Amino acid sequence: MTKAIRIYKTGSSDEMKWEDVEVGAPGPGQVLIRHTAVGLNFLDVYQRSGMYSGGGFPVILGNEGAGVIEQVGEDVSEFAVGDRVAYGSGMGSYAESRVINVSHIVKTPANIEDQTAAAMMLKGMTAMYLLRRTHEVKAGDTILVWAAAGGVGQILVQWAKHLGATVIGCVSTPEKAEMIKALGADHAILHRDEDVAARVKEITGGKGVIVSYDSVGKATLDTSLASLSPFGMLVSYGNSSGPITDLALGRLAAGGSLFVTRPTLVTHTATRELLMDCANQLFDVVASGAVKINIGQTYPLRDAKQAHDDLEASKTTGSTVLLP
Repeated sequence: MTKAIRIYKTGSSDEMKWEDVEVGAPGPGQVLIRHTAVGLNFLDVYQRSGMYSGGGFPVILGNEGAGVIEQVGEDVSEFAVGDRVAYGSGMGSYAESRVINVSHIVKTPANIEDQTAAAMMLKGMTAMYLLRRTHEVKAGDTILVWAAAGGVGQILVQWAKHLGATVIGCVSTPEKAEMIKALGADHAILHRDEDVAARVKEITGGKGVIVSYDSVGKATLDTSLASLSPFGMLVSYGNSSGPITDLALGRLAAGGSLFVTRPTLVTHTATRELLMDCANQLFDVVASGAVKINIGQTYPLRDAKQAHDDLEASKTTGSTVLLP
């Protein structure tokens, strides 16, 4: 038996239950991991609330974690008992121990601690495919990053600066503005107090940005589109304010032959080759010191409900780690 956070139906954080669950032995192509750290992400909130499907009930929440392999199933040759591993996909991480398919996991480098790995796998690999695949950021680009003080946002800011971009970050408070400037952001916009699109045009001399990385969704659609330069791209990769459901394609023509895309980490890690490319580029940029992973807060895993409440209330900064 192990302890885990399960839900029996979608809804508010009140649906989260800390209880005993049966783990079982790993089957072919699987391993049993004892978690040492678990990552918190908005994806977990989407699955808990019902915005995204989380499968049949009861279901264990969570998609990101790090730990040590304690058992290995048949047909597993790449991993062994005692290996430190981490992952950023595969629902069921809100547990002290779990069985997971080896297709989801990678070995954790010796120079990266478990809490750091749990804080960065989903968020860092998301930043990788956003910056290196969705729109390949290069020196001289000017980009807009929403929720720049959040877990993905902080990585985007640092990595984009490492690539030579000019970074404009949107945040909710002056304290968060100072935080992202310390990480390298060239400009910080307080989206609750300022006209974001107007400020972007002012900063860019009327040109707009080549790409807007937008994890907010419905509430920021109009502003993101208005902030783009001709041929610019809106990369919508989250829905913290709700999903976008009413985008008329004619608006892209009127805005200057704009592009819109909705990428997902699942697609960008669908094969072993894609997963290892994502993970290795992330490990390299963190190991080099170009990107530092900020764990803004930790909670006991049993207190995951409070962590969800704080995340939804914008009370967290950087990455959040749950400790089993």
